[in-house]
Amino acid sequence: MSEQTGSGGLNEYIQHHLQQNTISLGGGAFHIDTWVVSLILGLIFITWFGFFARKATSGVPSKGQAFVELILEFIDNQVKDSFHGDRSSLTPLALTIFVWVVLMNGMDLLPLDLPGWVVKTTAGAEVAHHTYFRWVPTADLNTTLALSTTVFFLILYHSVKAKGGLGFGKELLTAPFHAHGTGAKIALAPANLGLNVIEYLVKPVSLAMRLFGNMYGGELVFMLIAGLLGGSLLMFLPGVIFNVAWALFHILIVLLQAFIFMILTVVYIAGAYESH
Repeated sequence: MSEQTGSGGLNEYIQHHLQQNTISLGGGAFHIDTWVVSLILGLIFITWFGFFARKATSGVPSKGQAFVELILEFIDNQVKDSFHGDRSSLTPLALTIFVWVVLMNGMDLLPLDLPGWVVKTTAGAEVAHHTYFRWVPTADLNTTLALSTTVFFLILYHSVKAKGGLGFGKELLTAPFHAHGTGAKIALAPANLGLNVIEYLVKPVSLAMRLFGNMYGGELVFMLIAGLLGGSLLMFLPGVIFNVAWALFHILIVLLQAFIFMILTVVYIAGAYESH
């Protein structure tokens, strides 16, 4: 499959492909490849849906418009089933999350060595060997944590919007363990606050780790299969079969993980309007 597989072995091949293209920033490492790919895919989503939104007509829609409307109707129905309030801001949020995450997850279906081949073709093998580029943003924990952290602040915003600042603060201290009498309420307040803080923090962490774990694992399987393809001629045919089979199965993972992230976001925000 690649010179790295043949010369350095499968371990070196995988380690090379797991390296991010980073730049130093404030004492830390900024993953430029994740940022660039995420930005490009976000712009593709905006351009794609914006184009058909401007071209939308009340007559017979084009195939492109029909496809976009099908996605929008599907997302709106999912939001409607989980949230019974004003969906004017929640449906666009759910649509953005679903399509953007699908596009980012879908990068895992592209040829693994394509970025390296492009660099090798244009700049030579030596440059390619020292150039790192991971183009599955959701296989980077920074991406999934950023998405889930945004969802976390949206949950807080909707909680305060629905209950008011004082009402939200009161709920943190008085639920889920309810008590009668001032003394009992004060005694249970630390336990209630602790449980509520844990509950709110678990939501973004579980969202981030679920998406990251599935996409990272899928990416790793593709790397192992690529190692089979490059190992020997005897393993070439089995490697091709495994790669095609895993790619077909991975399409389901790509769509399912985006759907789960989207629907849990809607459910968590809907829960912000409910009282304990």
